[in-house]
Formats: sequence, structure tokens, C-alpha cells
Amino acid sequence: MPAERITSTTLATMKRRGEAIACLTCYDAAFAGLLESAGLEVLLVGDSLGMVLQGQASTVAVKLEHMVYHTACVSRAARRALVIADMPFLSYASAERALTAAEQLMGAGGAAMVKLEGGAELAETVTRLTRFGVPVCGHLGLLPQSVHRLGGYRYQGRDDAGAARIRADALALQDAGASLLVLECVPAALAQALAAELELPVIGIGAGNGCDGQVLVLHDMLGLLPGRAPTFSKDFAAAYGDIAAALAGYVAEVKERSFPGAAQTRY
Repeated sequence: MPAERITSTTLATMKRRGEAIACLTCYDAAFAGLLESAGLEVLLVGDSLGMVLQGQASTVAVKLEHMVYHTACVSRAARRALVIADMPFLSYASAERALTAAEQLMGAGGAAMVKLEGGAELAETVTRLTRFGVPVCGHLGLLPQSVHRLGGYRYQGRDDAGAARIRADALALQDAGASLLVLECVPAALAQALAAELELPVIGIGAGNGCDGQVLVLHDMLGLLPGRAPTFSKDFAAAYGDIAAALAGYVAEVKERSFPGAAQTRY
């Protein structure tokens, strides 16, 4: 495995070369080492930790101090992968608050990039962050922090008006200086079209296999949570037998673009 640190420039180069980007969520040092050994380029310290680690009903209850703590755990063990930290609910309600949160996530937490949910309304904030040296990943489609406004975890952009809004938001984030974009639960055709149009890499989750890369929640893809898994996920541990093989299998399937397949693509 190459020793060079993965950066946003690395991901942009991978997109230009047509090389798929493999990403998973990660919350601790032990899994950070396992994920790096499996060849993951990106480790996302997601506020999904509120649900998979803390037992919360949504990501809304996650605080900045939680994100800083878990990001530091991951970044201490990551030697090569790009570590991205989610900015928690309302921590970027203004540009000044976003700068303060980014300072903690990158300074004390060791993140190399921060991720925020929303579109054109955050363009000024993204510009401010990037102006001060903070790499930014956008997040469009299903926005988990807005689940109460959306009325549940539902696919977005399924009609022409919704698709147009997502496209406009994606272009606004790119123009504001975002380096990466996550598209969650949008139709595969829309995600593929945006990945082709945008210069920045697009990482999909529940968005078909036409994106520049894929991300899943670690606990979902290892089948660690009780109840029904998201339709766009897959139990890789059941398919491959153990954790190390599951992680390697995930990377291989993302790289060869066989995951997600038809079974994981709803729209």
C-alpha cells in the first residue's frame, strides 16, 4: 500500500482517471487501522455515530465535542487515508460558528476535511471556510440532520423540480470551493449525470454505481445492527465471512463498480 497521504488532490486525480474511491464511516482507532489495511481511501467520521454508537434516534443529538473526540481517535491511527469529519447539527449555522467548529475538528480532532449538509444557502459559509484553508465536503439529497423537516428518511430528487434543485445546489457548492460531494438517496440517473458534470468527485450512498466513489455506514455493511438494514446497503460480513474479508470485499466491489448492484439500487 502506498505510503503517500491521500488528499483532496489525490481524489480529484482518481476521478479524472476513472478510478473509484472507496469510503466507509469510522469512529475509532482500531477500525481506522483495519480500514486502511483494506485499502480505503477515505475514512468518514460521521455523525451517524449518534445512532450506531450512542443509540440516538437521529444524528441531531450529536454534539461537537463528540465529533472532535471520535475524529481524534480515528486520525491518530490513520496514516494514509483522508479523514473527513462531519460538522454536527447547527455547528455551521453561521460562517463564524463553522470556522470555530472546523478549528476544533481539524486542530484537536486532526481531520483533513469537514463535511456539512446543505446547498446554495451554505455557499458563503463554504467560501469562508475554504478561504481560511479548510477543505470542505458537501452533502446533498437526503440530509439526515434535516430528517424532521423532511418528514423521514426519504429519497430526494425524484421529480424534475427536486432534481433541478439538487443540481443547482451541487453547482453552487462547487463554485464556492467545495472539494468533494456526497449524494445520499437520490436516483441513480441523477447521481451519474451530476458526477459526469461536476469537476469535484462525487461519492454516492444509495445513489447507484455511477458516482466517482461509494460510502456506507460501517455498522450497516458489517451487519452489526439489529433490524432491517438500509435497502442500499449490503451485509459484506455475511458475504465474505469475517471483518477483514468483508472490508477487502467492499473495496474490491467498489473498485470494480459491482457495488452497488441492482439489488441496492431503488430508483
